Amino acid sequence: MAKKNVIEQTIEEKLNGLLELQQIDSSIDRIRINRGELPLEVEDLEAEVEGLGLRLSKVEDELKELETSINDRKNMIKDAKEAIKKYSEQQKNVRNNREFDSISKEIEFQGLEIELSEKKINESKAKIAHKEEVIVASREKLAERTNDLDLKRKELADISAETEKEEERLMKRSEKARATIEERLIVAYDRLRDNSKNGLAVVSVERDSCGGCFNKIPPQRQLDIAARKKLIVCEHCGRILVAPEEEA
Repeated sequence: MAKKNVIEQTIEEKLNGLLELQQIDSSIDRIRINRGELPLEVEDLEAEVEGLGLRLSKVEDELKELETSINDRKNMIKDAKEAIKKYSEQQKNVRNNREFDSISKEIEFQGLEIELSEKKINESKAKIAHKEEVIVASREKLAERTNDLDLKRKELADISAETEKEEERLMKRSEKARATIEERLIVAYDRLRDNSKNGLAVVSVERDSCGGCFNKIPPQRQLDIAARKKLIVCEHCGRILVAPEEEA
């Protein structure tokens, strides 16, 4: 419809257009509510699985570093023992006490190196045992959460497959309906929807009350609403009011 015709619409035509748009958008809302929190649940699970994977990888790297450290310490012990053997042979051929004492200190130092390395090895083994427990628990949790993610993804895919075409059809209808409504009303309509938990911007009078906030509407105001001669909003919640369908 041309812009001129939109502007020249009667109040009743404007109300009908807004009501139709609300009904279409509410149908879209219901589809999305049926999908529920699944998209967010999938995103949260994806983030959790990624985080678990990164933490597991970090612990596995730390485990490898500890194993490398143990191998290095074992090599140091081997070198120290060979040094002790060499110094012990040299000690047999010393010419004075000073040389004997010097070699004795070297043998003692290598012995201390062996003790320190053995202590470090035992510490690393204890850490490895702990990290192996952490890895087993982390892998189990990762497998569990990955399985949960796969199930949620499938559930979301199934629901999306069922509703995708219907949602697309309704989105096109919504766009078409919007094109028949003047811009200032669309702006007000969108603002009301954004500020409403249930997405209702246009509501009918139900049992003498606003269909959005359920506050009572005076009889004279109800007559004005039913006449459809002007746009009337609820003085409590600001929603656009229309007469009940049987009165429309």
